[in-house]
Amino acid sequence: MRKTFLLNLEGKNRDRLVEASKHDIRKYVKRERSRALPAGVDFWDFDCKFGSNESASAVVHFATLMTLIDTAVQEGAEQFYVEVVTKHGHRSARPQGTQADSGDDTDFE
Repeated sequence: MRKTFLLNLEGKNRDRLVEASKHDIRKYVKRERSRALPAGVDFWDFDCKFGSNESASAVVHFATLMTLIDTAVQEGAEQFYVEVVTKHGHRSARPQGTQADSGDDTDFE
């Protein structure tokens, strides 16, 4: 998905355009994640870019995309460019000697 979202359209509420753009991004991600995984692939991963336009876009992590949109809107941006491209994700083994945090703190003093 490569798209420039305009935020100032005649007769449209700016807040509704922002929410519609976020909805389009989430809908695309949901559709891509529901596709069948090829053999040897653990999950669908996403390469993302964000910027005021295509030439000024920078690589960002998918988890920060919505906060970047909110920041651009608060700064009064007229438009923003989002690129979300699906790629194959492979889980890596956890290094020996590290444990997952179970969330239980049984170390009482």
